[in-house]
Amino acid sequence: MLKYLKKYWHWCLIAPLFMIGEIAMDLIQPDMMADIVDNGVLGYNLSLILTVGGEMILLVIFGGFCGIMSGVFANLASQNFGNDLRKDLFGKIMNLSFQQTDKITTGSLVTRLTNDVNQVQNMVNMLVRGIVRNSAMFVGGVFMLYRQSPQFSVVAACAIPFILFFVIFFMKKASKMFVVVQKKLDGVNNVMQEDVAGARVIKAYVKEDYEMGRFDEANTGLYKTNLKVQYLLAFMSPCMNIVLNVCTVAVIFVGGINIQSGGTTTPGEIMAALTYLAQILNGITFMANIFQTFTRSKASWDRINEVLSCDPAVQDGSVTAESEKTGEVEFKNVSFSYPNGSGKSVLENISFKVKRGESLGIIGTTGSGKSSLVNLIPRFYDATEGEVLVDGENVKDYPLTDLRDKIAIVLQKTELYSRPIEANIRWGKPEADPFEIKTAAEIAQADEFICNTPDGYYTQVAESGHSLSGGQKQRISISRAILKNPEILIFDDSTSALDLKTEANLNRALRDNFPNTTKILIAQRIASIKDMNHIAVLEDGKMTAFGTHEELLKSSDSYLEIYNSQLNGGVSVAE
Repeated sequence: MLKYLKKYWHWCLIAPLFMIGEIAMDLIQPDMMADIVDNGVLGYNLSLILTVGGEMILLVIFGGFCGIMSGVFANLASQNFGNDLRKDLFGKIMNLSFQQTDKITTGSLVTRLTNDVNQVQNMVNMLVRGIVRNSAMFVGGVFMLYRQSPQFSVVAACAIPFILFFVIFFMKKASKMFVVVQKKLDGVNNVMQEDVAGARVIKAYVKEDYEMGRFDEANTGLYKTNLKVQYLLAFMSPCMNIVLNVCTVAVIFVGGINIQSGGTTTPGEIMAALTYLAQILNGITFMANIFQTFTRSKASWDRINEVLSCDPAVQDGSVTAESEKTGEVEFKNVSFSYPNGSGKSVLENISFKVKRGESLGIIGTTGSGKSSLVNLIPRFYDATEGEVLVDGENVKDYPLTDLRDKIAIVLQKTELYSRPIEANIRWGKPEADPFEIKTAAEIAQADEFICNTPDGYYTQVAESGHSLSGGQKQRISISRAILKNPEILIFDDSTSALDLKTEANLNRALRDNFPNTTKILIAQRIASIKDMNHIAVLEDGKMTAFGTHEELLKSSDSYLEIYNSQLNGGVSVAE
C-alpha cells in the first residue's frame, strides 16, 4: 500500500502540519476562555473580555484555515492514491486468465474495484488527518490538563483504561463482520450484474418476480449483516459518553473540593479542565471510529491485494519464437480439463494439423468440446496434456501478445460496445483508414446493412449491441477480425445467425481475399463446413473422425447422420 503513497509523500506531510496548526488553536482556546471567565467576567473587566475574545476569534479563523488546508492536501493524497490503485487493479483484472476471473466472479471484481477501493481510500484520508488530529488532541489535552491541575489529570488517567477496553472490545467483535459485509456485497453485485446483462431473457420468460426474489435474498443478507455491525457499534458511543459524563462530574467534584478547601482552583480553570477532558476523551472516541474505518479497510485491502498479488495463470513464454510466419496449427495428443471444474477431461488425446492457408471445420454435439479446443490456440486456457503448436512452436513459448497478434477470433458470444459501428470494427486495427474498414465490412457481408443505418458507419451501437440483430452483430464482429488481417482466423460458431446464402458469400469472399490465412470454423451446420480442406468430428471430447467432406461421408457414421438430418439427401438449401 505504501508504494501508492510514495508519489504523494509531500501532501501526506503537509496535511498533518496544517492539522497540528488547527489542533494548537483548539488547545489554546480553553486557557483563554478561563482568563475571560476569571479575570474578565468575574473581574468585571470588559476591556479584557473584548481583547481576549478578539484574539480567540482570530485564532479560530487561523485554525479554520489550517483545517481547510489540511483537508485539501489530505484529499489530494487520498484521491490520487485511489486513482492509482483503481487503475492498477483494473489493469491486473484485465491480465488475469479466464480461470481466475471465473473463480473470483464478475460481481466480486466489481465490488473490489469500486467499494473496496473507496474503503481503502477513506482509510488513507483518515490516516493523513485523523490519526494526527486525535493523537495531537490527546497528547496536547493531557499536557494542558496537567498544567491546570495534576488532580484533574488523575481523573483522565482513571478514565482512559475504560475507554480503551470499550474500543478494543467493540473493534474485535466488528472486524470479522466487516469481511462478511463485503462478501454479501459481492453477492448483491453478482445478481445485479447477471440480471442487467440478461434483462431481455428475464422479460421474455416473465421471470421478473423470480429475479426480484433472488435480489431480495442477496440484499437482505447484506442488510442483516450490516445491521448486526451497526447494532454492535451503536453500543460503543453510549458507553463512551457514560465514561465522559462520569469524568465530567468527577472533575467538578474535585474542583469543588479544592475551592472549598481554600485551594487556588478557579471556576475558569474548572471550565478549561472540562474542555480539555472532553478533548482527551473525544480524541480517544474518534480514534475508535478511525480504528473502525481501519478494520473495514483492512478487510477491503486484503480483497484488493488478493487480486494485485495474483499472477496470471497463463504466463508469457520465456523464449520468443523466431519461426517463419505461416499460420500453421497443430495439436499433438492434447487433453484438457477446466482448472475449476470437476477434473473431468473436456478434450482427450486430440491430434491434427492444419497448414498455412488451409481451412478446418469442427462439428459435433453440444458439449463435445469444440469451443474448448479453439480456446487453447490463443491460450485462453492451457492444455492439460500434450502440445498446441502454432508455426511449429509450442504456444506456451510465445509471449502472449506475439501469439495473439497472429490470431483473430470471433467468439460464440458476440461482444460489441457502446460506440459507433466504425469504432467497433476499428478494434481489429486501430490505425486503419475508412477504406480498410469498409473493405473489411464488405468481405464480412456487413457493408450493405451498415450503409442503410441512420448514420452509416457512425451509427451508435447500443449497450452490448442490443440495437442490432444477431446476424448484424456477428457480421460486425467478423469485420473486426478480418480487419486485423491475421495469420489464423477462428470462428467459434459465429456464423450461426447468418442465412446460408450470406454465409456462402462470406466463405467465398474469405477464400478470395485471404488465400494464405488459416481458417478454423466451428459450426452446427454441415453446409457451413462441407467445402473446407479438413473437417473434425468431436464427440464427448474425443475426435472420432478427421478428413474431407467426402471422406467423412464414407468413414464416419456420426457425420453421415448429421448430414442426412440436415441436407435431405445431399441437396443443401443454399443449392
